[in-house]
Amino acid sequence: MSNIRINAADGSGDFFAYVAKPETDQPAPAVIVIQEIFGVNKVMRDTCDSIAQTGYIAICPDLFWRQEPGIDITDQTQVEWDKAFELFNGFDIDKGVDDLIATLSAVRGMDDCNGLVGDIGFCLGGKLAYLMAARSDIDCSVSYYGVGIQDMLDEAKNINNPLLMHIASEDKFVPKDAQEQIHKGLESNEYISRHVYEGCDHAFARRGGEHFDQNAASLANMRTSDFLATYLGSEA
Repeated sequence: MSNIRINAADGSGDFFAYVAKPETDQPAPAVIVIQEIFGVNKVMRDTCDSIAQTGYIAICPDLFWRQEPGIDITDQTQVEWDKAFELFNGFDIDKGVDDLIATLSAVRGMDDCNGLVGDIGFCLGGKLAYLMAARSDIDCSVSYYGVGIQDMLDEAKNINNPLLMHIASEDKFVPKDAQEQIHKGLESNEYISRHVYEGCDHAFARRGGEHFDQNAASLANMRTSDFLATYLGSEA
């Protein structure tokens, strides 16, 4: 596990990304882990470490660097929640996607990457995973309880690589009418598969979080593992 620096495509600077690598001498596929609103924190680093143990290079870039580099907070206090929402409200979605595309380019340029790269995003990252599927040539994307996707359904026409979506039926940040819009707006795209987790709230897969649901998280993670193995060719 280590950090690397990635140059922003717009020339405005560079940002760090946490990297975990598998124990293999062969070039491996990679997975970009797209952060929640709490930065590149222990949850994201642990996620990268777990993914690396299944045979992928895992990399989590710092997407809040334009506001405040190195954000590493939790969901355990109100002060941290207030900080997280301040960063979320100040986040430039388009520049965030640009930084992810720069990350994608950097990963594909690694000597130990075989060129196949997917992404997994959570919450804000789930929205960004959806946009990466629409705006980049990433090989596959996974969105966990992405927020605000109902406002970006026009982007779906550009998705022509596989996208897997995990949707919480009781998501407090994605109300029922928004979920209905998402299902209706995406159902005709053959590249997009959607799974709904009944009775689950937002962040049901965040271990240690208020709404963590072991059964739903295990099912979603199993589906994700199978999806990545199918489209990235790993034996994970």
